[in-house]
Amino acid sequence: MDIVAFISNLIIPVLIFYVIGYGLLNKVDIFDAFINGAADGFKVVINILPTLIGLMMAIGLLRASGALEAFGNILSPYMEYIKFPAELVPLSLVKMFSSSAATGLLTDIYKNFGTDSKPGFMASLLMCCSETIFYTISVYFMATGSKEHKPVTGMRWMLAGALICTFAGMAACVLITSLLNIS
Repeated sequence: MDIVAFISNLIIPVLIFYVIGYGLLNKVDIFDAFINGAADGFKVVINILPTLIGLMMAIGLLRASGALEAFGNILSPYMEYIKFPAELVPLSLVKMFSSSAATGLLTDIYKNFGTDSKPGFMASLLMCCSETIFYTISVYFMATGSKEHKPVTGMRWMLAGALICTFAGMAACVLITSLLNIS
């Protein structure tokens, strides 16, 4: 196990020295390339900042109002039928928008049920096998300036595919938890 920790500690410095060495061998002005890349990255951040602020405010409002818990309570009978704890409904919804807000909900689940409980284990799996769909899509389309809505390359197919993958991940959480007999 020590070799894995040793290798993981070396990966980033080796990668940085490789990029610098490659740039020096090809006679690239590394500092200017870095500054130009940082400036371009800053422009992207400025472009997507309103979207990020809107997403964070919406998640904060939903969480503070209790709407997420109420939605979980409404879906509770259906969730019990498919063996998905109703306590995880807010987490699964919030994760589609914000990973940091979902981490806060994950911490609440750990505090209420424990990390080794069924909801705690499933919440951990859910965090691993789901993506911040709406955040990623909005950042991508804001950063690229894409206005395409063609059936194959547009956002609606990207969203449909991402939602299918998220629901497959949720199903995998239920399946893995039931196969491991975690209670």
